[in-house]
Amino acid sequence: MTPELLDLLRKVDTPTVCNAIEVIEGKRGFDRFTRGTVLCSDPEAGAIVGVARTAKIAAAAPPDEAPEVIRTRRMDYYRHMATGPRPALAVVEDVDGTDAVGAFWGEINTSVHKGFGLAGAFTNGVMRDLGDLPAGFPVIAGAVGPSHAFVHVREIGTPVTVFGLVIADGDLIHADRHGALVIPKDYVAELSAAISKMRGTEAIVLDAARKPGFDFDAFEAAWAAFEKART
Repeated sequence: MTPELLDLLRKVDTPTVCNAIEVIEGKRGFDRFTRGTVLCSDPEAGAIVGVARTAKIAAAAPPDEAPEVIRTRRMDYYRHMATGPRPALAVVEDVDGTDAVGAFWGEINTSVHKGFGLAGAFTNGVMRDLGDLPAGFPVIAGAVGPSHAFVHVREIGTPVTVFGLVIADGDLIHADRHGALVIPKDYVAELSAAISKMRGTEAIVLDAARKPGFDFDAFEAAWAAFEKART
């Protein structure tokens, strides 16, 4: 990942990256993306890009392990998030699923993770303290709620499933207000060229549609050129 590619990926949205991967593959069918609707704490912040640092939490019920075990695991969790390659983002599965009630992502926790140098957080769980979260640390979550309930860490560094997407610790993630995807590492070197090709191809139709006097004949000609360019 060169600095130039990282800068580009932060500027484009996740649908653009999804389409660019299809350009690399030469066909439709790429499916390592999220399902369902996400909520974003800062929809205008742009994309978060980086290596996944994974964990699992729960909050709907009190933990059934000894308090010292829970405390030790939480510190191990923060150690995991504070270390490893950068750029990175926290990818945390709330195992309570659709019954998630505990907001792990509030003003304090997001500030801690930002201080660790993480780019943001991606979770199916709950966020809170909207308006007080630190700038430059988007949280992409499944819900908004007022309470942290009985939130506690269950697992660290294991594969997680967030909005139907299976993510392993170390996977390269691109996420924004549309959702998230895993970028296959074998495709990284080709991404910049694929994004450029896709933009150029789409411009054939977009430029025509935005010109005065656009009609069906103009559309038909532009679409034929579009289909030729993308094959």
